[in-house]
Amino acid sequence: MRWTMLRKALLSLALAAACLGSAHAEPIENPIAVFSGLDKVTGRIISFDVYIGETVQFGALRVTPRTCQTQPPTEEPNTMVFAEVDEITLDSRIRRIFTGWMFAASPGLNAVEHAVYDVWLKDCALSSSVAPPADFQADEFATDPMGLIERPPGWRALPPTRPIPRQP
Repeated sequence: MRWTMLRKALLSLALAAACLGSAHAEPIENPIAVFSGLDKVTGRIISFDVYIGETVQFGALRVTPRTCQTQPPTEEPNTMVFAEVDEITLDSRIRRIFTGWMFAASPGLNAVEHAVYDVWLKDCALSSSVAPPADFQADEFATDPMGLIERPPGWRALPPTRPIPRQP
């Protein structure tokens, strides 16, 4: 009786260790982040696609995703983006108001909440109806999605922005 219980306990422990030690698939890097933005003055919600490394302007906010990751179909769904959001102040200065991870499953966790605008991640995508920026290179994205290897001189300077068109 004692040996049976001990065997069951050891078997349970071995199964638990195997589950903890199992390899997890690497996240999938996507070239496009899909955001939603709320204009609190008009009450309109707008969805917009942004290529990784591209900066778009939504109202007084500039949104720049640095990486957008999804889990493979074999894993539990988890979509996240590392993004930087800057505010253009009334005196035309640019002030960083957010740098960090946003999660599509928990939009309230790390959404950008501004006095007039809110921005949150909806999804990551492999393609878009929006044309990529002229300097976007898919092969460069695939080899260095987070820009960790080496950035060109002046990479912190804000690139020209693509304004989000107003929807009727």
